[in-house]
Amino acid sequence: MGFGREYRVLVGKGLRLAAMAAGICVCAVAGGGLWAQAPGAPPVVKTMLVEPPAPLLPGTLGKLKRVADGDVGDGLGLVDAADAAVLKEDGLRRFARSEYADGGQRSDVTVYKFVDASGAISAYDYFKKPGMRAEKLGDAAVRNGDELLMRSGVNVVRADFKSGAAAVPALTSELIEHLPKVGGNAAMDPLLPALLPETGFDRDSVKYALGPTGYAAMDGVLPADAVGFDKSAETVTAKSKSGGWLTLLLYPTPEIAGEHLRAIQSLMNQRVAAGGPERTALGTVMMRREGPLVVMTTGVWTAAEAKKTVDGIHLNSEVSFDKPMPVEFHAEVRKTYSLLESIVIFCSISALAMLVLGLFFGGGRALIRVMQGKPAATEPEFLHIDLSGPAGKRLRGPEA
Repeated sequence: MGFGREYRVLVGKGLRLAAMAAGICVCAVAGGGLWAQAPGAPPVVKTMLVEPPAPLLPGTLGKLKRVADGDVGDGLGLVDAADAAVLKEDGLRRFARSEYADGGQRSDVTVYKFVDASGAISAYDYFKKPGMRAEKLGDAAVRNGDELLMRSGVNVVRADFKSGAAAVPALTSELIEHLPKVGGNAAMDPLLPALLPETGFDRDSVKYALGPTGYAAMDGVLPADAVGFDKSAETVTAKSKSGGWLTLLLYPTPEIAGEHLRAIQSLMNQRVAAGGPERTALGTVMMRREGPLVVMTTGVWTAAEAKKTVDGIHLNSEVSFDKPMPVEFHAEVRKTYSLLESIVIFCSISALAMLVLGLFFGGGRALIRVMQGKPAATEPEFLHIDLSGPAGKRLRGPEA
């Protein structure tokens, strides 16, 4: 699992340990209360009821009714053995599978609930098969006839709607409403798949892995033990339209990324030196590290194309919009423009009014003076008090 995902898991474990400690304290206090009872008094027995988790699957889907009574607990013991190792790496927490029937119509539905969205995305990529076409259901969905694979939050759904393709959207919408929801960090999509280029790649080939078993099962280009999943590495692999492969590796720290980059470079050099089929399979190998991110190309690339792809992927990307802004955005811009325009008009009118009033009052006063036979402009007259007294006299104090 990734370092961000690992942090969330550690926080969850810390909260569980705190809850356990609080429970122990409560038990200790209760025990102390029992010992403090009067001799011969009957012991006080306290009963705690634990509510079981809600079933992952609803009782009905449209007209279809669930054949089983309902799943209780995590259901992990019923996971297919072939998938168990991969799903454990992805953080599987609950599992349910059931059959729905209505007369001659039958459907099989399986739900996997993971600890966070990263695990759900990895499992979704693991279950996705070539040739399945995309559907607008949940957060992501692909379909092949009546066979459906869908991800909704931290849940992955595999279904075979034998009741007919026309019923799939309605039944799936009802199922999405029933699936458990999570919030906070657990609901956030991982960063690594978002760093892939928007164009030039086959979106169906994208594979996101959190562990060595899943990475190997999804045909990763590197040996699983060389990636560094024991250091909480994450990886995503995608195939370009020219046939080459792009691999992104994300580590908790730049130091761990640098260590594994050197190990991968050493492995690539050994394969190149060996020659033969291994060298041919490598194709154009180009690597670059940016902080905790390692970018690598292999397979069919031209040198210029590989360099452009590797140099174009960054952890801190600038976001640009090439789509029209929503109506609300334009409305806010118009409001701001109208406010600024009104302020400018008000200030201009106020300045003009002050100029007109100044000319009116100043010119009127000058006109009145001219009509009285006085000059239009005169020096200002000051009032003053002569405190010097008559000439030759001095002010005397009382003693004089």
